Amino acid sequence: MRKLFSILSILVLLTSCDDGDITLESFNFEGQTILDCDANDLLEENLLFKTKNDELLLINLLNTSYNTLFIPEETGDAGPRTVPINSNSQVIYRKYTGTVSRSTVCSTIPVSSPTVAKEWIATGGTISVETNEVRDPNTNEVIAHIHNITFTNVNFSSSDNSFSFSSYIFGDYRIDI
Repeated sequence: MRKLFSILSILVLLTSCDDGDITLESFNFEGQTILDCDANDLLEENLLFKTKNDELLLINLLNTSYNTLFIPEETGDAGPRTVPINSNSQVIYRKYTGTVSRSTVCSTIPVSSPTVAKEWIATGGTISVETNEVRDPNTNEVIAHIHNITFTNVNFSSSDNSFSFSSYIFGDYRIDI
């Protein structure tokens, strides 16, 4: 009887496998360029994002949050500019059913494919931006600003799981003058 119970227990353990749902504990967009959509004054929002195959990491900022973070001046000793992650400054991670591109994100009319397979929304934390000048080597004039974007104490949640970062470097966003 003991052998039968042991065999049944092992059988149950071996057959209780993953049901194929998407699970995520982290993501990596290192080396991917920050893209943006053309500003749309009617929507009053600014989209900054990174894509990698079927993944998207998106920052959706209302103009007030965008203008707070991306001031064309060096931050220097003052430290980074910050805004809380909330309804005015959203951070969203999406997994799609196919390759995602700029046209998928920036389309005025939503595209029919690929579709969102899973979405994690940041439920708290901070977006921090440190700004540095880029100077023309010949004239020493400022020609752009590099804004280094970091998320701190950010928690991503979906309907069935969540994961967190104490610090996540989103990357450098260049704005030419």
